[in-house]
Amino acid sequence: MKNWTGAFQIAAVYVGTVIGAGFATGKEIVEFFTRFGFYGFLSILLSGYLFIFLGAKIMIKAIDIRASSFEEFNEYLFGKKLSKIMNLFMLVMLLGVCAVMFSGAGALFHEQLGLSKSIGAIITSVLAIAVLIIGAKGLFAVNSFVVPILVLFSIILFFKTIPRMDFLDLFLAVPHHATVLKALASAIAYAAFNLALAQAVLVPIAVEMNDKQMVRLGGYIGGGLLTIVLISSHLVLTTLLDFHLYDIPMAVIVGQVASGIFFIYLLVIYGEIFSTVIGNMYGLERQIKKYIRIESVWIYGGILATIYVIGLIDYGTLLGFLYPIFGYVSILFLIIMMLKPLHK
Repeated sequence: MKNWTGAFQIAAVYVGTVIGAGFATGKEIVEFFTRFGFYGFLSILLSGYLFIFLGAKIMIKAIDIRASSFEEFNEYLFGKKLSKIMNLFMLVMLLGVCAVMFSGAGALFHEQLGLSKSIGAIITSVLAIAVLIIGAKGLFAVNSFVVPILVLFSIILFFKTIPRMDFLDLFLAVPHHATVLKALASAIAYAAFNLALAQAVLVPIAVEMNDKQMVRLGGYIGGGLLTIVLISSHLVLTTLLDFHLYDIPMAVIVGQVASGIFFIYLLVIYGEIFSTVIGNMYGLERQIKKYIRIESVWIYGGILATIYVIGLIDYGTLLGFLYPIFGYVSILFLIIMMLKPLHK
C-alpha cells in the first residue's frame, strides 16, 4: 500500500510539472498536436509512450547513480565537458519555462477575469515562496490536490463535447499543411522538451524516495495520465473553430459547453500553472544551492525577480518562440536517454 501511495504522489508531481500554462490552457497542445489534425492524435500516442517509459527510466537511473540534481544526472549522460553546456541550457530552459508560466498566469487574470497581469504575477510569487519553503512535502501536497481535479475536469469536458454531430469529421480531418513527418517530429520534440525539463524535479524526488519499484510505478502512472489528458484535450480542441487565435482556447470551450463550471475550471488551469512554477523553481533551487550557500528564500526571490522580467513578454509570443526551440535542442537528451542501459 505504501508503494502505491508513494507512486501516486510521484505521478502527481510528474504530471504537475509537465502540465503547465501551455498544456492546461490548450495553447501548447494546439502548437504541438492539434494543428496537425488526425496526425496530431497519432503523434500524441508516440509522446505518451515516451512519457510512460522514459519518465520511469530517468528516476530509476537517478537512484542507480545517486544523482542529487539534474547537473549530476547530465554529467552521467553527456560526460563532464558536454554536460556543462547541457546544464547551462537546462538553467536557461527552466527559467524560460517559469517565465512562460508567469506570463500565462498574467494572461489568465487579464483575458478571463479582466484584472491586471501584474496581479497574477504577484499572487503567484507569494504562493510559490510559501509552498517551496516547506520543500518536497509542499510539492507533493499541491500536486496531489491539483492533478486529480484536472484529470476529472478533462474527462467531464470531453464527454460534454463529443455529442456534436460533426465530431468524427473534425477528429479525422487533416489540414492541408500537415504531414505525418511534421507531426511525428513535433511529438518527439514535445516529449524531449518535457522530459528534459521534468528531470530537474524527477531526479531529486526519486533519490529522496530511494525505491525503484515505487518510482517505476509512479513513472508509469504519471505517463499514462499525461497521455489520457493529452488525448482528451486534443479531441476537445478539434471542436473549436480558429483554435489558434486564442491564448487560452480551453477556457473558451468551457465557456461554450460547460459555463456552469467555468470559474472552477479557471481555478484548475491556474493550479496547473502554479504546480509547474513550483516544480521548476524547486529544481533550480536545488541546483543553485550547490554553488551559493545562502538561505533558500533568497534564491527563490532571485529566481522570481528574473522570471518576472522575462514574463512581461506576451504569453502567446513567449510560448510560441521558446517551446519549439527548447524541444528540438532537448532531442539530444532524449536520444542519449533512450540509448543508455536501464541498469548499472
